[in-house]
Amino acid sequence: MARLSKEIRDRVLRNMFVKNYRRMWPYIKPVWGRALLSILIAIPVGSMDAVIALSLKPYMDVVMIDKTLQTAWFIPLMIIGFTVVQGVLKYIAEYLNTWVGAKTTNLLKFDLYKKMLQFETEFFNKKNSGEVIYMFNTNADMACAGLLNNFMSFVQKFFTALSLTAVLFYNSWQLAVVCVAIMLLAMLPMTQVRKKINTVMQQTIQADSALLTAYNETYNGNKTIISYNLGDRQRNKFTDVLNSVFRLRMKMLQRTRWLTPVMHVILSVGIGLAIWFGSYLILDGKITSGNFVSFLTALVMLYTPAKSIGDTYNSVLMSFLAIERVFDVMDSVPAITDKPNAVTMKPDVKNIEYKNVSFEYVPGVPVLKNVSFSVKKGETIAFVGNSGGGKSTVVSLLPRFYDVTSGAVLIDGVDVRDMTQESLRRNIAVVFQDNFLFSGTIRENIMLGNENATPDELNTAVKMAYLDEMVAGLKDGLDTQIGERGVLLSGGQKQRVAIARAFLKNAPILVLDEATSALDNKAEAVVQKAIENLMRDKTVFVIAHRLSTIRNADKILVINEGQVVESGTHEELLKNECGAYKILYDMQFKTTKKHE
Repeated sequence: MARLSKEIRDRVLRNMFVKNYRRMWPYIKPVWGRALLSILIAIPVGSMDAVIALSLKPYMDVVMIDKTLQTAWFIPLMIIGFTVVQGVLKYIAEYLNTWVGAKTTNLLKFDLYKKMLQFETEFFNKKNSGEVIYMFNTNADMACAGLLNNFMSFVQKFFTALSLTAVLFYNSWQLAVVCVAIMLLAMLPMTQVRKKINTVMQQTIQADSALLTAYNETYNGNKTIISYNLGDRQRNKFTDVLNSVFRLRMKMLQRTRWLTPVMHVILSVGIGLAIWFGSYLILDGKITSGNFVSFLTALVMLYTPAKSIGDTYNSVLMSFLAIERVFDVMDSVPAITDKPNAVTMKPDVKNIEYKNVSFEYVPGVPVLKNVSFSVKKGETIAFVGNSGGGKSTVVSLLPRFYDVTSGAVLIDGVDVRDMTQESLRRNIAVVFQDNFLFSGTIRENIMLGNENATPDELNTAVKMAYLDEMVAGLKDGLDTQIGERGVLLSGGQKQRVAIARAFLKNAPILVLDEATSALDNKAEAVVQKAIENLMRDKTVFVIAHRLSTIRNADKILVINEGQVVESGTHEELLKNECGAYKILYDMQFKTTKKHE
């Protein structure tokens, strides 16, 4: 039974090795020439270790036994010469291997990044930033660097072992049989390692991800931490994460690092037996002193790297596990994809309809319940209601940030799920409450709306977004750096940059997701003028916190608890004294009794 279990483990390891190298081959193939050269160079680098051990036999026999130096002077020079050549070759191999590793890692990271861009919003909602960095960056580093370095190391050590074993058998086959058998015995504990580290490895990844998330949250939330005196809380939280990482590191050490000491003890027994048995063979006249010294040197040189092979084996397993995680991500299918026969959306949109739409973020917990409405070309539809009622969810279904649970969102009678994502989103511009600006310049962020826009189109967008005065007052104008996430701009300025970006996109459908709710009255007034310019000749979806901003909408929908409870124009809804809209309006304008 034990033998069968060992055979199964060996087969699993072999299959894992073959599978991982097969999956990695497309990334190694472009740099295969240099990779092969580094491996070929590793062969003589490893084999030359046998020269020193082999040269000691004639040296000992000539100098120590015959007491002459006439024919032995060349042996030290030969050793020095071979060592110099070995050092040069080792440097070349290391350089090539590092070059190949870096190139392969970049290719893998590029594909992982492309894969990351395919995932839907919900994927990122369920993961913290540390997990994402680990999934799409750290795993690639572990997979490529560890795999290639360890493969070259194995090649080098294999030929070192092969050449030194030949020296052992050359000097004494009897001693060689005993010592090689002990070395093979020392390798047996390696079969126990993989099953011991898998669970701990997954826990370690989660802890390391939490560590990265802690750094990101501290960077992004520094003002909140300072203003709420959260320093002690964050320090305690970070200490807990560090302690978790420490415990897992120690648990990993307990489950893996025993291998090297165990091998060290077993191999030391082999050296002891070699000395005892070798002494007997010398006294019996079966080998010379030169044979014994040469044999013992080769044995020590062979056993020394063998003692550390456990660590190399652990590193290989870590690389294999990282490769498996990388390709688990590569093989995963995003929840939102294009159908094989997806059609291209046409920009001349005449009608948009939500037909019995229901949606759930969590199965069994409905957020929207049978929502139905339609919008004609050029109309503005506004959504109001209590926080958490489902307003943002409604507009998020249009560009397919999420897909409906049931029902359909139709554009000119075609379900948005039957359209290509690229064409659908090309025809929809979104201005969020908190718009994301990329590090770089104002110009670069605006041009994201249309990278092929002419200077005149750019200037028009800047003017229509009421950015022209601000830009004119800056030393570098549109080429002013705005920092990561646009931290060097005010809230109103960031919103106007986002509006200018939407201007350049010039999409027929516009979504405004509480675009002014986070601004003060002065900033809101300017941004609202920019928004009014942006809304011209477009079909507009507006989520409004301030009801005064949507009184001219063609249709207003009041959404509470995932359902449309009222719909109509501003004037129509105000006529219903007990209606939800009238109650919201009175709450916002209770200081005045006039309804416009």
